[in-house]
Amino acid sequence: MNFHKGPHTFVGEVNLKVQDVSRSLSFYQEVIGFKILNQTEKKATLTSDGIQPLLSLEQPEHIMPKEHRTTGLYHFALLLPNRKELAKILAHMVRLNIRLGSSDHLVSEALYLQDPDGNGIEIYRDRPSTDWTWNGDQVEMAVDPIDAQGLLAEAEGESWHGLPAGTVMGHIHLHLSDLKSTEEFYRKGLGFDVVSRFGNQALFISTGGYHHHIGLNTWNGVGAPRPTENSAGLNWFTLHFSTQEKLRATLQHLRSIGAPIEEQNGRYLTQDPSGNNIHLCL
Repeated sequence: MNFHKGPHTFVGEVNLKVQDVSRSLSFYQEVIGFKILNQTEKKATLTSDGIQPLLSLEQPEHIMPKEHRTTGLYHFALLLPNRKELAKILAHMVRLNIRLGSSDHLVSEALYLQDPDGNGIEIYRDRPSTDWTWNGDQVEMAVDPIDAQGLLAEAEGESWHGLPAGTVMGHIHLHLSDLKSTEEFYRKGLGFDVVSRFGNQALFISTGGYHHHIGLNTWNGVGAPRPTENSAGLNWFTLHFSTQEKLRATLQHLRSIGAPIEEQNGRYLTQDPSGNNIHLCL
């Protein structure tokens, strides 16, 4: 499946503000299995293949603990290339006695945990898209129990050696203050399609018929405030466009709905109505 390359629009990198870069690096290397792409005293960029940045960490001055009941990150989601890799990392986390959540979403199987700052992480594998059930333009998803024993058996005793090179940033899931205005931003401004709705509290959007590149919810409360600037949590994430023409058209759509746009170091920066920062790039 090729939902995370052109011609689709997809999430590439997530940037987090953390309280202690050294502590976070230990977690992301030893528990999650990232490799360091580059590092300074207060910043680090992480990768699975030694080439593509997937996660970056920053420790700002006067950083505060992550605030709760605000907009921002619900979780970022690392997509593994197959079920065996999910089984291997599950066995690894069981050995480390990591506290985990899990779910079978019909389209995927997922593990959930938090980093030392309380940032949500999903690690998942997709079922083949031919096995997904569509009702018109809506994909069927659920929150069912995972077959943990069946999954662990898939590892076949193989050792875990970190994130495999085929790992990508599968999606990002965000807390919002208002669903209606944010839906307009992502649909009319950024060109995403709504592929699943959970009542009036959450929706899932994608391009190219994926089950979701972005999840959006108001589970922290309608009207949830934005976090303060120096609190730990989501700083920004990237959206990648396949062509310059698509990027230019998207910028025009964003301007037409009054969304903010700023150019910075070859990237275009925008912000959704709930204050989540997005970098638009090729």
